[in-house]
Amino acid sequence: MDKKQGSVLLFDKHKYGLLIAGLVVTALGFVLMIGGGSEDPAHFSEEIFSFRRLTLAPILVLAGYVIQIYAIMKKTSNTAEKKKGK
Repeated sequence: MDKKQGSVLLFDKHKYGLLIAGLVVTALGFVLMIGGGSEDPAHFSEEIFSFRRLTLAPILVLAGYVIQIYAIMKKTSNTAEKKKGK
């Protein structure tokens, strides 16, 4: 009954890297959405309908969220069973 339980970290180095990569991709998507308005309110600017703002940026934001969710849900490689075997 004298079992010692080792501390198991929820995130290892690889999972932190994936999480940070997802955050960077999400931030890049939001940065690409910035702008497109005209300086003169009486003049309409077609820049708002560019490929970058309507297609590329939302895809990057969604891809960043998918990477972050994957990083959170991925099984951790440093479990207690591995530590017992060492």
